[in-house]
Amino acid sequence: MAVINVYINKMSFDTTWDVDKYKSEFEYEDHWQFRRQFLIAHQDKFPEDRLVCLAQVFFNVEFLGCKYPKKTMDLIEKLSEGLADELRENRKGKLQRTFVGASDAAEERAKNKR
Repeated sequence: MAVINVYINKMSFDTTWDVDKYKSEFEYEDHWQFRRQFLIAHQDKFPEDRLVCLAQVFFNVEFLGCKYPKKTMDLIEKLSEGLADELRENRKGKLQRTFVGASDAAEERAKNKR
């Protein structure tokens, strides 16, 4: 929580901005609600521009499986406590995507042709 306290203790910033202005026209409603929940939960902890970026990183990690530098991943993990639990629980029984690198796929194909 030390990273969060740095912002709270050293900076003064507007916390009255409208979260809903960040909903994309083409964004799925459940995706927006997920990001919106994150924005609202932390609106008083970070400046607007920083929080909007963190909310997108949060979405990318949870929905797209993206990875970021350790410091960023640690912060997102801390900020996501209690917010992503239901999503993670709902996903447990669903089909998971598996990505295979092109070289791995080519190697496997070559093995099968022998």
